[in-house]
Amino acid sequence: MSILQSTLLALALAIGVCSSAVGQGRPDPAKVIAAQQESMLKLSFMDGVWRGSAWTVLPSGEKHAITQTERIGPFLDGSVKVIEGRGYDTDGKVSFNAFGTISYNPATRVYTMHSYAQGNVGDFVLTPTADGYVWEIPAGPMTIRYTATIKDGAWQEVGDRILPGRDPIRFFEMNLKRIGDTTWPAAGAVSPK
Repeated sequence: MSILQSTLLALALAIGVCSSAVGQGRPDPAKVIAAQQESMLKLSFMDGVWRGSAWTVLPSGEKHAITQTERIGPFLDGSVKVIEGRGYDTDGKVSFNAFGTISYNPATRVYTMHSYAQGNVGDFVLTPTADGYVWEIPAGPMTIRYTATIKDGAWQEVGDRILPGRDPIRFFEMNLKRIGDTTWPAAGAVSPK
């Protein structure tokens, strides 16, 4: 086979592969959204308005207590979950504010939490459990693990620092009660007129 024939054969194969991929097209958006909606139903127990006590250990080692609130609701026809958390000091000042979304990718079968908190932003794998979820933040040799249990209108979430070969160190805990429903974030959209 000559160099010209080899080149033409390679070109023909490349065109065939490209046209095959183009022929497959994009996945049907309606099917993708339906799969997302179905998967997000596993987290519907989170929806609503929540309030309760929380504490965290500051870098100084001091334990800081706050009143924690969460509001959580479905968005984009239930294919995404939107979360806002606020922590209030005893004087009513907001000392903690976080915003996040949880989504599901049917292609990878992975839930992702996209989180903004205290000047940080990141994407983290969230794993639903029978009565809550677990999500982790890799931090060098350390892992930050948040574990939530949500049932019967009560939400307990703890945060642990985990170093290989050592016992976990608890640095965060919140105990919330569901205080009602919310139409947030879907309500209040700008109308066309």
